[in-house]
Amino acid sequence: MESPGPKVVALGGGHGLYASLSALRRVTDRLTAVVTVADDGGSSGRLRQELGVLPPGDLRMALAALCGDDEWGQTWRDVVQHRFRSQGGLHDHAVGNLLIVALWELLGDRAGSTVEGLDWVGRLLGAHGRVLPMASVPMDIVAEVRGADPARPDVVSFVKGQVECAKTPGDVLGVSLVPPDPPACPEALAAVGDADWVVFGPGSWFTSVLPHLQVPELARALAATRARRAVALNLVPQPGETDDFSPQRHLEVFQAHAPGLRVDVVLADRGVVEDTEALDRAVKDLGGRLVLADVAAPDGSPRHDPALLAQAFVQIFAEDRPAGP
Repeated sequence: MESPGPKVVALGGGHGLYASLSALRRVTDRLTAVVTVADDGGSSGRLRQELGVLPPGDLRMALAALCGDDEWGQTWRDVVQHRFRSQGGLHDHAVGNLLIVALWELLGDRAGSTVEGLDWVGRLLGAHGRVLPMASVPMDIVAEVRGADPARPDVVSFVKGQVECAKTPGDVLGVSLVPPDPPACPEALAAVGDADWVVFGPGSWFTSVLPHLQVPELARALAATRARRAVALNLVPQPGETDDFSPQRHLEVFQAHAPGLRVDVVLADRGVVEDTEALDRAVKDLGGRLVLADVAAPDGSPRHDPALLAQAFVQIFAEDRPAGP
């Protein structure tokens, strides 16, 4: 009987998490996505404002990434990702966002209904894994930015909201959350505690990856888990967030947001690393080892290739096995 693979929890949001899930679902049948819920723009922002729900967009993208490659999976992936184009109120709403929120309304406000709704959508899509929010309430990201006002490049100010954080000029120094102590999703805490591997990234560093480390309960679970921890680095800097960041600078910021959190493996595309020695030193400062692999799409676009990324994860999971009980 073929092994179901390791128990893996992938943390992030948006297109970065979509990339890691598209790869990891090829590697293991025991996959859980823990998703950032701080989006305040577009369809998600409108539904959040009008109905007071968690922003569903990143949750929808994670579910779409877990769809299979058969006709059923491809069809439902396209359906939930479809956006309406109109002159009315439906314009730019994603079908999957509306489906998720509809299930939440039908299930009511009882405990666990948010996760139950996502599980229902996952069953409909035939998702190869489970999708969970990182927290039980919507939240806002607050970024500490130096030079947000180009006329005062040395002044540090605070910018609230994911959309504003992404488009504000200047150097992002760090992020925090409002509320500062949101209740973590209990199922996400359980998944982290039971995992063999926890994977951070790739993705928008300050608005998708690092927010997980700012949820106190989740941060404690990530520090306490017996799972191995891997960080998958981005292929290019994120415009407006990590302009001019080197790969090692990403790790330095990660460490600053999670002092003492040990990382076992850092995965980077060998084609984008200019200073291997500096990156290796940054990885060792986190307690881990550096793995260089060809994981970028062969067409030259700044995106990960799911099959190549899956191969890299297979190698990492085989070489760095979690400690036994």
